[in-house]
Amino acid sequence: MKNILKKSIYTIATLYISFAIISCESDFTDIDTNVISNTKFTTNDLLLEVNATNSPLAQLQTDNISRQINQYLLGVYASADYEKISASIVSQLAIESNLQVVDASDITDTTTVLTKIDTVFLKLPYPVSLEDVSNANSNFEFDGLVGNATTPYSLNVFRSNTYLNNFNPSDPTKINSYHSKDEFEKIGAPLNVETDYPFSPSLNDTMFVVKRRMIDNTVVGRDTIKIFSSSASDNPIPFARVPLNEDIFQQLFLDKYEDEAFGSQASFNDYFRGIILEASGNDGSLITYNFNTSNASLNPSIEVYYTNTVYKIGTTDTIKTVRKNNSFLLSGYRVNTFDMVDKTYPNNNEIKIQGAAGSEGSLTMLDATTLNNLRSNDWLINDASLTFYINQSADTASVPERLYLYKTNGAISNPVLSQVEDAVSEAAFGGINGFLERDSDGKAEKYTFKITDYISDLALGLTDYNPTLKIKVFNTSDVPTTDTIFRNLSWNPRAVTLFNQDPINGDKKAVLKISYSEKK
Repeated sequence: MKNILKKSIYTIATLYISFAIISCESDFTDIDTNVISNTKFTTNDLLLEVNATNSPLAQLQTDNISRQINQYLLGVYASADYEKISASIVSQLAIESNLQVVDASDITDTTTVLTKIDTVFLKLPYPVSLEDVSNANSNFEFDGLVGNATTPYSLNVFRSNTYLNNFNPSDPTKINSYHSKDEFEKIGAPLNVETDYPFSPSLNDTMFVVKRRMIDNTVVGRDTIKIFSSSASDNPIPFARVPLNEDIFQQLFLDKYEDEAFGSQASFNDYFRGIILEASGNDGSLITYNFNTSNASLNPSIEVYYTNTVYKIGTTDTIKTVRKNNSFLLSGYRVNTFDMVDKTYPNNNEIKIQGAAGSEGSLTMLDATTLNNLRSNDWLINDASLTFYINQSADTASVPERLYLYKTNGAISNPVLSQVEDAVSEAAFGGINGFLERDSDGKAEKYTFKITDYISDLALGLTDYNPTLKIKVFNTSDVPTTDTIFRNLSWNPRAVTLFNQDPINGDKKAVLKISYSEKK
């Protein structure tokens, strides 16, 4: 009986589809690259007003406790047209298991072992890409650097005294969260050898030679430090190296390797609560670093190199030297802090869009009267697009390659954020688009969003939810995955100035264009 029922349903469905195709073929006389000619419908365009205003951000949640965030922004960037940003990072450190300064095999009744720290440094592998992707040995270029790499900013590395707790101390039943404006307590002076270390990213920093020394500073060897994207590559990845205070790490780390503080990761997190990479200065550059690549050597870390010299007891006779290295990945819980110099933007003919915790655009359209008119016309919505032109007289040095739209119910506290329908329904075809378009001279010209399904659902009365839309700098985390919830994250600091709906903008004013078909 079930098989008969299934077969009947399939037969009916096939007949229905066949009838629908025949009916469409009788109506339309020509189909060619999305242009439909027919004798029963006419196609027209409707241009509608929108209202776009500035919507500055106060702060963003920037921790990885309840969400997977693996990229963090570090550096300083200033532009006269946008908010100056100083981005810093707070992170726990991961420890290796069974840390020992001296190997057990070197400890005997007839030996003495003396340890000399060769160097301690913060390692920051740069995110880079090949200039020529067809040549694995071609030069690298920075991937996503904003600002001027030759202008140094000040970088200081501090020991943090703030315990990064995954549960909310005020209500342990809730997951904790940290935000871009949070402050973290420091312990003592900077850990870096040179206070206010002048940090200037360079693609030439592809290797470092560690001189291995005995306790009397006699050089007994050299290690050349290079990192590679894979074991098959011989093209070294550039990385930053910030020298750290050897005496402090001797005291805080090596001298305590076999103490309870290093007995477990939990004990260590309580003893050494993390480090703060603090960027400051008037200007410089910003880079988004990846903290969770599959190749551990490409993740930021603190590197400790030291040499053990094994002597015959009671003499200066050297039996052997042992070169050692311990890596402490910047792992566990992390937070990105953004020190944004607030700007008050004028209420004029433009809106400012800036990533990180800068500024978004607030967009309203289709008021009740306009929406009722759309519904009463019984149109078939073929296409709906929002276009925003760029003010090319503003700073366009770091324009985003893409902008994004999301919906908000407008609540001041705990707003409900969601994806625009097309971001999900058209995901295989670019979603809502919003990609940067350039003019014939190569200048950044405009962004166009495709929101056909969103407008069609409203026009057909399938939904009455017509909330405020927000325009933001696109972040890779914006793309919907398994649901329609929008999670507002941003480590993309780029910025752009858009023209709004003011008539003074002429044919470059923001507009909603609806293409529709109606019966003749």
